[in-house]
Amino acid sequence: MSTRTRRRLAADVGLLVVAAAFVTPLAWLVLASLDAEATLRVRSPDSPTLDNFSAVLTDEITFTPMRNSLVLCGGATALTVVCAALAAYPLSRFRSRFSRPYLLAILFSTCLPVTAVMVPVYGLFVQINLIDTVYGTALFLAASQLPFAVWLMKNFMDGVPLVLEEAAWTDGASWRQSLLRVVLPLMGPGLSVVAIYSFVMMWGNFFVPFMLLLSPEQMPASVSVFTFFGNYGAVVYGQLAAFSILYSTPVILLYVLIARRVGGGFALGAAVKG
Repeated sequence: MSTRTRRRLAADVGLLVVAAAFVTPLAWLVLASLDAEATLRVRSPDSPTLDNFSAVLTDEITFTPMRNSLVLCGGATALTVVCAALAAYPLSRFRSRFSRPYLLAILFSTCLPVTAVMVPVYGLFVQINLIDTVYGTALFLAASQLPFAVWLMKNFMDGVPLVLEEAAWTDGASWRQSLLRVVLPLMGPGLSVVAIYSFVMMWGNFFVPFMLLLSPEQMPASVSVFTFFGNYGAVVYGQLAAFSILYSTPVILLYVLIARRVGGGFALGAAVKG
């Protein structure tokens, strides 16, 4: 066996190990959701059943928390995209000696863990009566996601040719009109990427709503997952797996629905640039 063949086999084995590390939890998730006596072992159920899904498909366990998550994360994502577009436009289109330090400060702020600021944020929310409010929690989620969204949006906005805006300005358009009618339509894929990334990060955020929301009826699905963990280490694994699949569905559907549009938008942008 040649050295090249051995290296290729070693690379294939390494890739298989990595693939197994990702596939095994997903396999357990699917199999456990169909097993009435699921444990932490990955095994095929003796008699597959949908009882786990029937048990979690209630208003208290799934529907209300999922609705709360959609309202919370959807509103925060929309606010993040709007603010990121408005902040990225001057950074992309106007040159200033403060642009680079500002971008570096934004990049540095993305490295700060949210746990480092939760104590002062909690105290601030108590003082201004934003604690236990969905809109207050959405504002903080949007603010925590905004730095990286601005960085992403600025990079996508740089790919839109400036000459197209200059042509719009020649026709009498203002910077607001050129942003809304020229720049943003051409960077549709960038908007989609920022929106998806922001939504996914907020959708899986547990700590922020757990700290800022106190009423059980306002808890999102990322927090209500605790209902499957009982006392003394008892866990209903089958129902937990079924709920996890339902909890992942909106993110998967969001990606599938706009994946084709993202690809088409990139092709359109390249055609315009060419």
